[in-house]
Amino acid sequence: MDSLPLPQSVGPHNKISGDKNESQKNKSKEVEGSPAHSTVNLIEVGREEVDPWDLPELQDTGVPWSALETKGKVLRVLVSLVKGVLLLGFLYMFICSLDILSSAFQLVGGKTAGDIFQDNSVLSNPLAGLVIGVLVTLLVQSSSTSSSIVVSMVSSGLLTVQLAVPIIMGTNIGTSVTNTLVAMTQAGDRSIFRRAFAGATVHDFFNWLSVLVLLPLEVATGYLYVVTKLIIDSFQIQSGEAPDLLNVITDILTESIIQLDQSVISGIATGDPAARNKSLIKKWCQTFTNTTTVNVTVPGPENCTFPSLCWVEGNYTLTQKNISETYNIQKCTHLFVDVNLPDLAVGLILLALSLLVLCSCLVLIVKLLNSMLKGQVAAVIKKILNTDFPFPFGWVTGYIAILVGAGMTFVVQSSSVFTSAITPLVGIGVISIERAYPLSLGSNIGTTTTAILAAMASPGDTLGNALQIALVHFLFNITGIALWYPIPFTRIPIRLAKGLGNITASYRWFAAVYIICCFFVLPLFVFSLSLAGWQVLVGVGVPLLVTLIIIVLINVLQKRKPSCLPAALRSWDFLPLWAHSLEPWDKIVGVFTAKCCCCCKCCQIADNKDTGKDSREKNKNPPTQVYDNPAMTAKIELKILKMTRL
Repeated sequence: MDSLPLPQSVGPHNKISGDKNESQKNKSKEVEGSPAHSTVNLIEVGREEVDPWDLPELQDTGVPWSALETKGKVLRVLVSLVKGVLLLGFLYMFICSLDILSSAFQLVGGKTAGDIFQDNSVLSNPLAGLVIGVLVTLLVQSSSTSSSIVVSMVSSGLLTVQLAVPIIMGTNIGTSVTNTLVAMTQAGDRSIFRRAFAGATVHDFFNWLSVLVLLPLEVATGYLYVVTKLIIDSFQIQSGEAPDLLNVITDILTESIIQLDQSVISGIATGDPAARNKSLIKKWCQTFTNTTTVNVTVPGPENCTFPSLCWVEGNYTLTQKNISETYNIQKCTHLFVDVNLPDLAVGLILLALSLLVLCSCLVLIVKLLNSMLKGQVAAVIKKILNTDFPFPFGWVTGYIAILVGAGMTFVVQSSSVFTSAITPLVGIGVISIERAYPLSLGSNIGTTTTAILAAMASPGDTLGNALQIALVHFLFNITGIALWYPIPFTRIPIRLAKGLGNITASYRWFAAVYIICCFFVLPLFVFSLSLAGWQVLVGVGVPLLVTLIIIVLINVLQKRKPSCLPAALRSWDFLPLWAHSLEPWDKIVGVFTAKCCCCCKCCQIADNKDTGKDSREKNKNPPTQVYDNPAMTAKIELKILKMTRL
């Protein structure tokens, strides 16, 4: 019924003048019906495409407050208070489990991390230093620990500040894997997983893009080293005490479970042979070191500690040396102090338990937030977190979010804890990804301020180098924010994270592929090339990098200006399907997981759930059916008769 022919005139009395006939002939010979006249169009017009990135409405299914009696109001207040206490308790356990997880990774791979840092010849390569920073931070799951190892190596003279700069960049990348792993726990719901994974990986993309720009700039000009050196030389900085904020609360629980001797990893990195045979598990929490001066025999005068402290008695050359003896006073009281297990076994036990507690707390936190953030409460929180200031001050909102992220990270003293805490909030739709991005940038700044305060607690002789490394970390993040935030067009990490979120929502297995490739395969590949020498690195890396840039440019032109490309390159259809689509790989993964499923019943339950979801979606969007409507048809005919003036 898109168009209807004009009915012919039926009698001579209906004839009209020639001018009118001519005007009628000049008009179109068909009267086009309005889309609203079609039953199909009436249904189709009502349907609107839903943006998957729109924040969902958290519906309040409970009884309104005004409809409750006094008893019901009191009960609701008590339930809300209990939920609030439980939420704080689960959040506390979540933070403590992250701390225990870091200790577990240090027990499993801490000595390996020390061995990696010890190879100074490899660290002279900037790319190798970057990759080592990533891998070591992944092993110990703490950028603070890996940064402290770098500080101890610089202080001892084993590493220069220039060589330490790429390692600091690598620690910035490695610390962002924690919240990406937290997002994996929300893979049950596609829409929640899309937002959570994008909210976590926006931090990854910011760090990777900043390194891609600043590492070549640092190699070419020494920008970070020169600027921080000028700052250190300009100010007379004295050592002080680093404050303990959240650690005062969390150490009560974590130190009753496990305590580690951080000096062991630093000792291995600095080449102390005695540290290799020591256990990372701290046995004695209070010790006393007594230093005495004794006379010792040396082979010759050149072995004396100082020329004035050297003398000869008969055939012996004597000198004075300081000998330190450590006396154990008080034993630690944590759970593993008397356990006769190797560090690897204790680390694996703590790793399994901490992951179990971490995932359980995260699921319970999300459930509690979903039950608490309803109705007016959700509306108020969303309005506070996601609303911009009125024009012309809307741009200020993002910078305030950066300050909030920096302040909260300074309080919890860990960027991993803060970003892991906001990831489930992004998933359930309380915080938008556009607001999570500046919060993550602020967390990067917050963790560097903690490192600066910790560096200021260093002794006077190592204060300058320790503080310069902390300032390198701070300046790196400030420069990255200046590159990827002030102008909306430059906020590329948001667009990349949304694209990756869409892919992982359709193919959830791709999230694991992303983590393995970006944080393990790619760093190890670059590290192996750097070990082979600059010639191999350039010969293999440059062609791969050029190919990647060409593919990205072709993809951009295919979406925006396909006319600029040859006809063959306007799509990737000339390639095999597996080379430009994830669907064949998805089928392979589906077959593999179906065969590896231990219990067929589990697979059937999952299939039933998917079938139920599909049926519910079909019920929400019923198939379009067309019926003749006599009343509508009569109205249309009357309108046509009026228009043709019959």
